[in-house]
Amino acid sequence: MIFHIIDLGHDIFKKNDKLAAKNREKFKKHKVFTVNVMGAIGSGKTTLISLAIEKLKKEYNVAVIAGDVIADMDASRFSQLGIPTIPANTGKECHLDANIVNQSLNRVNLDEIDILFMENVGNLICPADFDLGEDLRIVVVSVSEGDDIVLKHPVVFQKADIAVINKIDIADAVDVDTEKMVKDVAYLRPGIPILKTSKKQEETIDLWVSEIIKAYNAKSF
Repeated sequence: MIFHIIDLGHDIFKKNDKLAAKNREKFKKHKVFTVNVMGAIGSGKTTLISLAIEKLKKEYNVAVIAGDVIADMDASRFSQLGIPTIPANTGKECHLDANIVNQSLNRVNLDEIDILFMENVGNLICPADFDLGEDLRIVVVSVSEGDDIVLKHPVVFQKADIAVINKIDIADAVDVDTEKMVKDVAYLRPGIPILKTSKKQEETIDLWVSEIIKAYNAKSF
């Protein structure tokens, strides 16, 4: 008897990458800069994106694709900021993929957008494997997840363009060494920009926003 091994994962990733390439061409055509924000539930992704939007929308047209198993809750927070918001319900899937993003683009006018945030599902594993066609990949972790969280999830950091260590204001309270987290990120991804942020420290939010603007300005459409 001959057994044939079918690598379904390979086929899924191959199809996703093809569609991601199409997404990337569409973004380029409409001159939209795209940011994929990944992180676990409770890491503070929604808050950081919201704070960035409040500052960016003064000079840029911003929109958000809010991805989640049930996306309406976070989407409502973004829509209250007065920007185009597309809730992307992933159902049983633990990540956004290129197809979900592609379908979401039918619900927004790309010609009216400069920066598109894509808030990924709260997960540090699956999202790392799926290209969405984005320009910038950001991974957010919170000190409340423990200072071993980085080394427990190496792939998402190795594939990121910016790493954010969030909620640093409570580091002492949860007995976490933020410098260990910084060193772990640098070990996994040498040279990556590493930001330490807190919604209670305005200067850290300004730095967070400035990194996004820097990447936007460096983009050649």
